[in-house]
Amino acid sequence: MKQAWAMVLCILILSGCSGEPKEMGQALSFRKALLETQSCTFDTEITADYGDSLYTFSLSCQADHQGNLTFTVQAPETISGVSGKIASGRAWLTFDDKALEFSPLVDGQITPVGAPWLLLHALRSGYISSAGYEDDLLRLTIEDSFRDSPLHVDVWLEKGNTPCRGEILYKGVRILSLGVANYRMQ
Repeated sequence: MKQAWAMVLCILILSGCSGEPKEMGQALSFRKALLETQSCTFDTEITADYGDSLYTFSLSCQADHQGNLTFTVQAPETISGVSGKIASGRAWLTFDDKALEFSPLVDGQITPVGAPWLLLHALRSGYISSAGYEDDLLRLTIEDSFRDSPLHVDVWLEKGNTPCRGEILYKGVRILSLGVANYRMQ
């Protein structure tokens, strides 16, 4: 009889370890939908932290099925209308009599306008190291690399798998924060 109970206990314990956690399943479901979509659009407010100063600006973004991103600056008004494209980590800007200049971060490899592309890059191909609920939001922790620089990306998803916030950390220090609104996949 003791052997039977021991066997039942082992089966119950092992069966609890064999399944995929609900949160990770939801994260992988979001990734699958993102990879299968033709495009996605969203607005984002980016805060770049340079240690001694913070810069905030807003972009309207559109990404295609290959992960290429186009954006238009919405704020601040002094650079509103500047647009650009980021593909494979390389950026192009277009503007008339306006300049968009931010000092690079991560040992000179990343600029703040690249934050939306980095967020999508991590969501599309980074290693999702954990997924769990924080309040009512699903928080994904993604380990990613960009040009040999280790990045840690945290993304919060609302119900319905809609990104609403992200943070990009380098060597454990938050360098970029993103608020995401009006996210839609098409």
